[in-house]
Amino acid sequence: MVDDIAVGEKTPRLLVPALVTVAAMMSIIGSLGAPLVNTVALDNHVPLSTAQWMLTGALLTGALATPVMGRLGDGPHKRRILIVALTIVLAGSIMAALSRDFTVLVLGRGLQGVGLGLLPVTMAIARQHLDHRASSRTIASLSVTAAIGVGLGYPITSGIADIWNYHAAFWFGALMMLFALVAVVFFIPRDSPGQQAPFDVVGAVLLDGAVIGLSVVLAEGGTWGWSSARSLVFFIVSVVLLVGWVFYELRQEHPLVTLRQLRLRPVMTADVSAFLISWAMYLFIPVVVEFVQVPTSLGYGFGGSIVISGILLVPLSVGTFAASRTLGWFQRTFGTRLMIPLGATIFAVASGFFAVTHQHLWQAFVSVGLAGIGAGFTYAAMPGFIVRAVPLSDTGSATGFYQVVRSVGLSVGSAVATSILARYTVKGDTFPSEGGFVAALYTACALCLVVAIASYVLPGHVAPEPVSDGVSRDIQGLMEENAELGASSLMLAEEPVEDDSPS
Repeated sequence: MVDDIAVGEKTPRLLVPALVTVAAMMSIIGSLGAPLVNTVALDNHVPLSTAQWMLTGALLTGALATPVMGRLGDGPHKRRILIVALTIVLAGSIMAALSRDFTVLVLGRGLQGVGLGLLPVTMAIARQHLDHRASSRTIASLSVTAAIGVGLGYPITSGIADIWNYHAAFWFGALMMLFALVAVVFFIPRDSPGQQAPFDVVGAVLLDGAVIGLSVVLAEGGTWGWSSARSLVFFIVSVVLLVGWVFYELRQEHPLVTLRQLRLRPVMTADVSAFLISWAMYLFIPVVVEFVQVPTSLGYGFGGSIVISGILLVPLSVGTFAASRTLGWFQRTFGTRLMIPLGATIFAVASGFFAVTHQHLWQAFVSVGLAGIGAGFTYAAMPGFIVRAVPLSDTGSATGFYQVVRSVGLSVGSAVATSILARYTVKGDTFPSEGGFVAALYTACALCLVVAIASYVLPGHVAPEPVSDGVSRDIQGLMEENAELGASSLMLAEEPVEDDSPS
């Protein structure tokens, strides 16, 4: 057992490397998804639409865990939350690696999804133990590390799965989680005594029930029948839970997420855009990756290996990172208001391009790269809309709700992709017809066009609140960090922006 003095002595030198290690390792876990779906389907003798649940399960758990960890992370138990969450992710990785049954694999992936919302906790630890300048640099490093880690994680984990099998890729993920867990135990300072705001258990249960129910009916409705009794019961119960959750949250002194900011049109713009773009993201990413791996004997697809699929996703990360580097110039030249419409339009072009023309592999790479640029611009602009519209003291709760909306959108998108592919899959076949992939891509394209129009119309002519130079710099950093993570399912939610400008 490490004593307090030893930990304290190591903290100044090794705190930042430990936090960066956690961000890097979590990005590896985020990459254990789309490139493996086809292989999992073939090895487990399940349809591709069913194998898609290895993505939906992780995203669904991430959507449920994000608001919970965000609220708990506001208190004095940040280190403890990291240890518990990383232990759960480690257990999920081992379960997935040992699985010989598809249900066990999905359960393991679900446990891994708990880690998708850990990045804000690492940032909160940096703010707690470092001065403002050092914490700002560290937070920027964490976002860059996570973005680059996802980009590198795709080909690395895909290469491991191609050389051995997908079980080996999950063993690699388990090893990375163990490494991150050791770094947290030994090099993150012990939690300081403090007060924890009451946790909204009822709100968490209502929200989790609503999200789970909606995701299940969206994923399985095509198979069950949209008008079947089972689909209708799931849908009605989910809607009732969601409505009950909204009314309950509005009456709580310490709600799980604060909903009142939605009355502000810029906040509404960011949240609606985040939900729809995230929905489109997971109608696009896995669908293109799975299409590339479809055997050419079916008359479409490229018969690509897992490695090719992993490399295919590198342009996605490169595109979002490139977008983050042009934000300052774009803002100075065109302003912030055009960022979401532009990004959504580029994303729509990417989806539509591959839906129309998918005869050559290079077309997949081009569409994925364009999608990365589009996602970078949209995810960059959303937090800026929120921070400029709400009082300084409310930015944490407002960006927290934005992150919940984004994570739910990702899980809904994956569930809808599952439903569309199932609709085009003949019973007993592994792969859907070409029309299933095209339908998913057109749906993503339509969602992006809706975002482009709504994000320009919704804000109206509301003048932005004036902000100081210090807050303006923090907003710029926040936008860049969200752009860099636009291509990943890792969550980034900021606590209130601090004004470091002179009084």
